[in-house]
Amino acid sequence: MSDLFAHAPAVPLAEALRPATLDEVIGQPHLLGAGKPLRLAFEARKLHSLILWGPPGVGKTTIARLMADAFDAEFMALSAVFSGVKDIRDAVARAEATVAQTGRPTILFVDEVHRFNKAQQDAFLPYVESGLLTLVGATTENPSFEVISALLSRASVYVLNPLTDEEMGLLFERACRRALQGLSFDEDSRSRLIGLADGDARRLLNLLEQTRTAAATARLSRIDGAFIDNTLAQNLRRFDKGGEAFYDQISALHKAVRGSNPDAALYWFCRMLDGGADPRYLARRIVRMAWEDIGLADPRAAQIAGEAAQTYERLGSPEGELALAEAVLYLAMAAKSNAAYVAYNAARGFIAKDGSRPVPLHLRNAPTRLMKELDYGKDYRYAHDESEGYAAGENYFPEGMPALEWYRPVERGLEIKIGEKLAHLRQLDRDALKLSKKSKDPED
Repeated sequence: MSDLFAHAPAVPLAEALRPATLDEVIGQPHLLGAGKPLRLAFEARKLHSLILWGPPGVGKTTIARLMADAFDAEFMALSAVFSGVKDIRDAVARAEATVAQTGRPTILFVDEVHRFNKAQQDAFLPYVESGLLTLVGATTENPSFEVISALLSRASVYVLNPLTDEEMGLLFERACRRALQGLSFDEDSRSRLIGLADGDARRLLNLLEQTRTAAATARLSRIDGAFIDNTLAQNLRRFDKGGEAFYDQISALHKAVRGSNPDAALYWFCRMLDGGADPRYLARRIVRMAWEDIGLADPRAAQIAGEAAQTYERLGSPEGELALAEAVLYLAMAAKSNAAYVAYNAARGFIAKDGSRPVPLHLRNAPTRLMKELDYGKDYRYAHDESEGYAAGENYFPEGMPALEWYRPVERGLEIKIGEKLAHLRQLDRDALKLSKKSKDPED
């Protein structure tokens, strides 16, 4: 056992196993397969600026390095987390010196390019335009939100996907074959490591490196699932709170609830908890779903969502999360209506464009004698004194305002009854209007 780990590479496993050719890259067949966009770009040997958008550990840095090799270009790397305008200027100066001395083009690889602010992105824009720099930006965030339009218009955007379990298996076998000779893994340990890596190649290799170190300490050569559970930190599922993946998942949760699929809704809810989402944030979103997508079709939904949020505040984790999960299930199965939500937005939109119409005199309050003398409240009809508790034909809008019907109940849940009542009241209004016209024009 002492010789098994004596010649471990000094460099990290992820770096030692970095692909040396395009054919060695695992994953991204939609970009690197035969006849696919990036494969064709490599074969054409024509440099162009590009943005590689995808989650961590899917090959963004590797592709950038392989571009430099394939195009015999100088490779310079900046991290937007640690670099500023001065670093960009230094990179430009080096690129100018390189082209003057050797005629070789320069690929500027900017990791986490979305973290550069507008001024920093503007700083290298002229050099991308002139062709001095070929920009390869790597980002985990949607570039349409984070990268300035001028830069986007000069770069092709390629979307990279998390590696599939099958692709992660290929990487696992490669690592065992090239760097983990003497270690054997059973199927359970293999599955657990691939699951923990969550589609991230770099994470898988780092986990394997940790396993190798732990096995050397324990003087083991065969790894099983129990050893993985006992020795490796149970890393949370990947997403950057506040980042693209985070909002993709909350969007999926919301749409599963709206689509009345309780199992999918529960899946995304638990995925977000597993990924480290704040349950209080999820509680706020669940309450919003109740008002936005269920509304008056089932008013109990808002009550249950609100009480679940309060339960979490009282119990905390993990007990309070059950209340939130039950609220998610109830909302998913509740009758759906966005009628109130649509009506509210329509009314807000109308008022934003409309003038400030005065309140009609009959609707104004008259607490003083002067107000009464000015006819405030005159001819107001008290609904409780009317037949059915409804003042048929009464107008509650400003004078001259067109007839508007923003709220249109759907034929689901309680809104079926609400719609029936609303239709009945509108018929009473029409009948009252006919009587009013007859009284004003008896000959008709």
